[in-house]
Formats: sequence, structure tokens, C-alpha cells
Amino acid sequence: MLALSGAKSAAASAVGGRHFRFEWLLLAMIALALAGCMPATTQVAGADPADPSAKVAPVRYRSTIAPYTGLRPATPAPWRGRNDAVTPQPKQDR
Repeated sequence: MLALSGAKSAAASAVGGRHFRFEWLLLAMIALALAGCMPATTQVAGADPADPSAKVAPVRYRSTIAPYTGLRPATPAPWRGRNDAVTPQPKQDR
């Protein structure tokens, strides 16, 4: 029984080894094919960031809460006047 299971595992490992080599070869071919699709590298930055004499934009302060306006509670207006201001006007053609 042990000899039989050993033979099966040896046969399975031989097939698995061929399968593994095929996957590796396939991945290598795909990688080479996709390497041809890579764009040519270009220089993105104009100046070296480590250069202390490089020109940079000036630092300016801009408030993060500049457009804020206070919305403190106001004294209530008469509700009837506010309601009449937003109510649609009745149509006169009927």
C-alpha cells in the first residue's frame, strides 16, 4: 500500500514539475511582451529637489476658514409673513 501511494506521488510530482515549468515560461513570455508596451521614460521634474539653489514658488498664507460667515440665531420673524412670502401665488385665469 505504501509503495503504491509513493508511486502515485512521484508521478504527480513529475507532472506538477512540468506544469510549473510551463507556467513559468508562460509568465516570462507575457512579461517580455508587456515590456514592449512600456512608454519611454522622460524627465518629469525640471530641477533636482535636493539642490538648495533651485527656484521654488513662494509660500503664501491662505486661511482655511476665510469664506466663513457666522450664522448665529436671529430673532424670529413673524411666521405668517414668512409663509406668505414663499407660498405660490394663485392663478388668475380660472
